[in-house]
Amino acid sequence: MDATYQTAMDWKIKDGRFITDEDVQNAAKICVLGNEVATELFRDKSPLGQEIKIARSGSSYDQSGRKDRKRFTERFIVVGTFMPRGRSLRFGWSFDNLVFIPISTVQERFTGNDSIDEVVVYAHTIDDVPKAVEEVKAVIRKRHRNQDDFIGIFEMPAGMAQLEKISKIIKITLGSIAGFSLLVGGIGIMNMMLVAVSERTREIGLRKAVGAKRLDILLQFLIEAVMMCAVGGAIGVGAGILAGEGMAMLAVKIVKIVPEWPAVVSLEWILISVSVSAIIGISFGLYPAIKASSLSPIEALRTE
Repeated sequence: MDATYQTAMDWKIKDGRFITDEDVQNAAKICVLGNEVATELFRDKSPLGQEIKIARSGSSYDQSGRKDRKRFTERFIVVGTFMPRGRSLRFGWSFDNLVFIPISTVQERFTGNDSIDEVVVYAHTIDDVPKAVEEVKAVIRKRHRNQDDFIGIFEMPAGMAQLEKISKIIKITLGSIAGFSLLVGGIGIMNMMLVAVSERTREIGLRKAVGAKRLDILLQFLIEAVMMCAVGGAIGVGAGILAGEGMAMLAVKIVKIVPEWPAVVSLEWILISVSVSAIIGISFGLYPAIKASSLSPIEALRTE
């Protein structure tokens, strides 16, 4: 790594510092540890100034001239540690389980050449990505005699487009399930209100006999249906919040992509959910309310 890696990744240092330009120029034997590595090697102690060993493979020759592969260790001084970062969604490995050393040190003591396996480039905005890709290609071609000898270029917008496509499919699926659930729930509300009308026929007749108007009866049963749905919606919101928190805790323990997976509760969607419940109450409670308001008081009072 070079000194720009931390800035490009927007990754905060927990303790100490990151690699500097001077470290790269001098091929310094220093390193910066990911959070998991630091915890595993030093527990609760500060790793700053401590020495770690990193193994590398090498070749030697015995007296008969045969080549022998051996493992050597290089010693590095810890100068910093990173804040927890989590796993890479693209590659699957954990950033917190990495050790970072200057690129020149890697070339000098590990690879033995001046090649670079990967270059990470960040654009200011998403719209600037295509231009940045062409500029990177132009620079590589210029340094490699106009040859496209790089394996390929991975663009984050392409990956994001794939994620958005998956997200859209999930939303359509969940939306269809939610719509069907609302339909079933609405039919259930309507049936309950029809039963309530049939059981309270004498009450309706008595109210009409003492002066209640059709609008009064209509509003009574309509408000009951709306309140029933609104209370159900509020209970659903509470259950959803608890379920979200529980799933977030479960995701961190099972998936282990990021150190924490916050469950976001949107006030806007809470209001929308309760409003939709109220609309369902009005829509499916309207027919029972109209039926109740249209009852004749004489026939209602005769009902056993």
